[in-house]
Amino acid sequence: MGNKIDILFIGDIVGDCGIKAVEEKLPTLIEKYKPDFIVANGENAASGKGLTEAEANQLFSFGVDILTSGNHVWDNWKSKPLLSSNEKVIRPLNYPPGNAGRGYTFFSLDDAQEIAVLNLQGRTYMQAIDCPFRSADNALKSIQERTNIIIVDFHADASAEKVAMGWHLDGKVSAVIGTHTHIQTADACILPQGSAYITDVGMTGPYDSVVGLKKEIALKRFIFQTPFKYELATDDVRLCGVNITINPIDGKALSIESFMLPEPKKS
Repeated sequence: MGNKIDILFIGDIVGDCGIKAVEEKLPTLIEKYKPDFIVANGENAASGKGLTEAEANQLFSFGVDILTSGNHVWDNWKSKPLLSSNEKVIRPLNYPPGNAGRGYTFFSLDDAQEIAVLNLQGRTYMQAIDCPFRSADNALKSIQERTNIIIVDFHADASAEKVAMGWHLDGKVSAVIGTHTHIQTADACILPQGSAYITDVGMTGPYDSVVGLKKEIALKRFIFQTPFKYELATDDVRLCGVNITINPIDGKALSIESFMLPEPKKS
């Protein structure tokens, strides 16, 4: 590890094909980046709705260290016992008290260096839950007593809210990684006070789709404005994510690089 820590963040894993993509492509990423720590958002891993023990165990067996989630984790009742029992699986902190699970967790590297992962959820176009900005501030009071290496998964719909969180946490955390919208953005950067940032890390799943949903079903939903059965697509599967290099002394990000495997075809 030495004078840097490399962290892989894998974007929203969707269904069995997304899990298979992690199994097949993660070894290539490990060979390239030699990460010390791997985190992934798994809220859609169970057929697009939630995360159960079965999918979590698969992803851990491939080398993932911590799983984050978001609003869809509640769509599957089997997610709740997993959130309650496994400290390596977290959900957005700012859901009201009394919900299953925890909003942040710690992971110890081989040299006893700790990494914290904090999960937050936005409110614009989403559930009217507790304020993610104030929740972050309150959590950091405790987290920073143990470590200054802090990765934030901000699961939000509105780009403006994600950008605002990046500015709010710049210099307080190592990275703010946006999830939920499933479209990788081209704005990966290091903010002025040393936090890595990307508005959305992208989806690990089928790209011959509308953010994971079969195209024909998504089109019917938009055109007819009535419900149609949720069915996942399966083709053109890709893995999206970022590699973040961090200074272990001060917790500042040294670099952030986004990736998509395989790379999309260009005309």
